[in-house]
Amino acid sequence: MSVTLLASAALLAGPAVDAPAVPGIALVQDTQNAAAGAATPVPQGAPSEPQPSAPVALPQAPAPSLDQIEQSEQAIVVSGERTPAQDPMQAVNQASYDAVQAVDDAVIAPVANVYEKGVPRPIRMGLRNFLRNLTEPIVALNYLLQLKPGKAAETVGRFAINSTVGIGGVIDVARNKPFNLPYRRNGFAYTFGYYGIGPGPYMFLPLVGPTTLRDVIGLGLDRFLMPFAVGGPLRNPGYVYGSFVIRSLDERVANDELFRRIREESNPYASYRELYLKSRQAEIDALKGKADFQKEGSIKLPALTPTPPPAMPAIPDADATPAAPPAPVFVSEPVVQALP
Repeated sequence: MSVTLLASAALLAGPAVDAPAVPGIALVQDTQNAAAGAATPVPQGAPSEPQPSAPVALPQAPAPSLDQIEQSEQAIVVSGERTPAQDPMQAVNQASYDAVQAVDDAVIAPVANVYEKGVPRPIRMGLRNFLRNLTEPIVALNYLLQLKPGKAAETVGRFAINSTVGIGGVIDVARNKPFNLPYRRNGFAYTFGYYGIGPGPYMFLPLVGPTTLRDVIGLGLDRFLMPFAVGGPLRNPGYVYGSFVIRSLDERVANDELFRRIREESNPYASYRELYLKSRQAEIDALKGKADFQKEGSIKLPALTPTPPPAMPAIPDADATPAAPPAPVFVSEPVVQALP
């Protein structure tokens, strides 16, 4: 039996407490008694004794029954954040997110900072272009699966230009004039979404980050086919681990400001999840012609829940309120963990 039910039963069984006298009601009652005494003759010789005023009974609501108390208890809704439908493993994902953030604070962010300051930007860009160029065959293949032969031909041309003139993809020559062939991300996860396969449950995995079941399967197919599409050296453990470290550090440097913004939210985990899912949906919509998101660059997504700014000291002549922080710009590059 709940505490509420016990308290209600105690009130029903306890002794009645007399209502306190209300001055306004007593004054009206005395006035009425005085008027009645003036109109009614009093027998001669009768002792004049003060007539006690009749107690005024205040209206009382009927006591609730036990059934009513139980029904009222059932109507109480405990407030709290419900688990979203797309995140059925929220407790596990939250724990994984917290663990990854702790590792990021202790290891990844400091190493990324050293990488950014110790490696000149042209070299970092060259490594990024080289790794990106290796993904072009998978991009072209998925454009064919999506019945977009024009995009597939552009991707093949871009791969050929950068692999030769661009010194193995280190220099992104194809994006500039006269070629004007920008990099476009694509993969099996995109193809699944293009044909209407839903994302499935959201997951936050170590070494992968935010993802969904559809994206994990698609990413696995991409990486499985990469050695067949490009060549055997991609199976070398030195290349596999080295490319993973370089790609992870590069993405950490490129998205440092975004990660700081997310951590300033009242619920960083939920904000990261929302931003990731909206980004992925924007990319799928772009494949269907609803947005131009596949070009290399960025897109402005719906703003995260803005964090209330700290209280500012009063300024005599400042009438304008501080502007809300701008909507985060989520770069299309690291939406799904980069290949290979």
